[in-house]
Amino acid sequence: MSRAMHLSLRAGERVFINGAVLRVDRKVSIELLNEATFLLEGHVLQADDATTPLRQLYFAAQTMLMDPAHAGPARALYASLQDGILAATRDPVIHERLRAAQALVEAGRPFDVLKLLRALYPAEAALMPDGEGGALLASPALPPAPPVRRPKRPAGARNEV
Repeated sequence: MSRAMHLSLRAGERVFINGAVLRVDRKVSIELLNEATFLLEGHVLQADDATTPLRQLYFAAQTMLMDPAHAGPARALYASLQDGILAATRDPVIHERLRAAQALVEAGRPFDVLKLLRALYPAEAALMPDGEGGALLASPALPPAPPVRRPKRPAGARNEV
C-alpha cells in the first residue's frame, strides 16, 4: 500500500505529475492518493541552465520523470553523460553517489535521482576551475566548454594582485 503524498502549491505555481503539467490559480494543497511521479516547478531545470556535467545529467533524469513516453532515449543519454563524468573525475564522493543514482535509475526512481544529483552540485562546483561550476569538466561525452573571452588590457597595464 502506498502512502498519500501532500503537495502545497502557491498561486500560479506549476507541478508536473505523470508527464502532465498542472498550474494552480490560487494557493492549494493537493493530496496524491496513489503512486505518481511528480516534480515541483522550483526543481525543474531549464535546458539553458544545464551548464555543467551534473546539471546535464540532472536534465536527462528530469526528462525521464517529466516525459515518461521518452524515458528510453533520456536513459541512454543519462548513461552516456554519467560515463563521461566518471571518466573525467576521480572524486570518490561523486563516484559513489553516481553509482547510487544509477541504481535508482534502474529501479525507476528518477525523483530520487534528482534529489541525489542536486546534493552533488557543491562537490562539482569545488572541482571546477572557477569554483562556481560555470565551466565544464573535460569529458568525452560532453562538448568542450566554449573559450572564455576576456577584455584586452590597455597597453602598459599591469596585473594587480
